[in-house]
Amino acid sequence: MSELTVVGVGADGWDGLAPTARDVISQAEVLMGSLRQLALIPDGKAERVAWPSPLSESLPGLLDAHRGRRICVLASGDPTFHGIGTTLTRLLGADAVRVIPHPSSVSLACARLGWPQDQVQVISLVGHPLELVHPHIQPGRRLIVLSWGAHTPGEVAKALTDRGYGASRLSVLEQLGSPDERVRTTKAAEWAGDVDALNVIGILCESGPVLSTAPGLPDSAYESDGQLTKREVRAVTLSRLAPVPGQLLWDVGGGAGSIAIEWSRHHPSCRAVAIERDPDRAKRLERNAANLGVVVRTVVGKAPEALAELEAPDAVFVGGGATAPSMIETCWEALKQGGRLVVNGVTLETEVLIARWYAELGGDLVRLGVQRASPVGTMTGWRPAMPVTIWSVTK
Repeated sequence: MSELTVVGVGADGWDGLAPTARDVISQAEVLMGSLRQLALIPDGKAERVAWPSPLSESLPGLLDAHRGRRICVLASGDPTFHGIGTTLTRLLGADAVRVIPHPSSVSLACARLGWPQDQVQVISLVGHPLELVHPHIQPGRRLIVLSWGAHTPGEVAKALTDRGYGASRLSVLEQLGSPDERVRTTKAAEWAGDVDALNVIGILCESGPVLSTAPGLPDSAYESDGQLTKREVRAVTLSRLAPVPGQLLWDVGGGAGSIAIEWSRHHPSCRAVAIERDPDRAKRLERNAANLGVVVRTVVGKAPEALAELEAPDAVFVGGGATAPSMIETCWEALKQGGRLVVNGVTLETEVLIARWYAELGGDLVRLGVQRASPVGTMTGWRPAMPVTIWSVTK
C-alpha cells in the first residue's frame, strides 16, 4: 500500500465500496475525512481525524503529524473530480498518492437522467459564485451543477427564470446512491421545496435569450458611462488578444470591463485583471462581470504604477492611457514570451505613439471604421463612428 491512499466513497457508504477499497480502509492506521464521510465507515482500529477548517491551510501540517503511518483519506465520489485527490496530488506528487475512485455524482446524475456524460457541461458552485452558471445558459444545453448546499437549487432556478429560461427542465438529485435517494424534476420557474444539502442539479435549457461566448456581445449587455469598447471593435480586439485557456490578461484602463469579461467568457480557466483608476467605474466593471458570469479581479489605481505587483500576463490590452509615461514600455517588459500586446487608439496623440512603437517592434497595424444605419428624416443613412487604430504585436 502507498503511504497515502485516497478512497472515493458514495452516499451508500461501506456497502457500496469495492473489496480493494474496503481492504485499504481496514488496513489504514489513520483515517481522515469529513465527519459525514467518517460516519459512513464502520468502527475499526484506525485513528480517526476529521478535517479541520480551513482545510487548505491545515492540510500540510496534518499530513506531517502522521508521516510514516498508513493514511487513508476518504473523499466523496471520484477524488480527482473537484475533490481532495487533486489537492493531495498537487501537494505531494502523483507518485506519493494512490487514488481509488468511486462513481462521481456527475456519473450517477447522468445515469439517472439518461444523459450522455460526454455531452454535459459541469459547473461547480462549491465555494464559487452563482454567476458562473450564466455563460453556460444557452438553448438546448445540458448542465450538471454541483451544489454548495440546500440553498443552491432555489438560487439556480431563480437565475434561470431571471435570464428568460424559466421553462427549462430542472432536476434536483438528492443523496445519490443512498437508500434515501430522491430525484425531482420540474420547470425552473415552478421549482419549490426543501432539499437535502447533498444534491446536484441537472438542467436542460429551453429556448431563451442568447448571450454567446464568442467575442462581440451587444453593447446593451453592459452597464456603462460611455467608456466601452464597442461591439465590432471589441470582436476584432479580442481576435488579436487570442484568448487561450488558463492564460492571464491585463486589461489596462478597464472602463466597463468588456475586454476582460469577454476574454474570461472564452473558457472558465481564462483569468483577467482589470486596472481602472476611477472607483465608480471599477464597481460598475465588477457588476458587469457578475452579471455576465465571470470573475474579473479589479485593481483600482493608475497605470503603469498599479501594474508593479501583478502576476506576469500572457496578453495585455491597453484601451486607455496609452500615452501615459512608460505605459507601453512597462506592459511590454512584463509580458511573457509569446504573449500578445494590443493597443487601441482614437486620438492623434495615441496614433503617433502607436506608429512609433510599430516601427520599432513591428506587429500588425489596422484602422477600423464602423458605420451604423441611422434614421435620416423618414429614410435611413449611414452614421460613422470614430475610427479606431489597433496595433497588435507578439513578444
